[in-house]
Amino acid sequence: MDQTTVDKIQQSESFQTLVKHRSSLALKLTVVMLVIYFGFIALIAFDPTFFQMIVIGSNITVGVPMGVGIILAAFLLTGIYVRKANSDFDALSDQIKAENKL
Repeated sequence: MDQTTVDKIQQSESFQTLVKHRSSLALKLTVVMLVIYFGFIALIAFDPTFFQMIVIGSNITVGVPMGVGIILAAFLLTGIYVRKANSDFDALSDQIKAENKL
């Protein structure tokens, strides 16, 4: 692809919309994950006795389900991004390709 085509695509309204929406979603999901993770770390730092509470059986403390929850949250947020990418972002990409006959 030549530089003229690249410049034309980058200046198109469809491409700018795609970049704007994709960046916005990525930033929002990143902030959510950071809040979850650093909230967990802050809880460890400021109230370590909280993690001594036993919640399951005789030796599973509250930290284990919370840690699993953080991992599941990461998978969920990734799934949200992938679903949005496969529906909206792919449609915008196809529109850009059609506009530029790629």
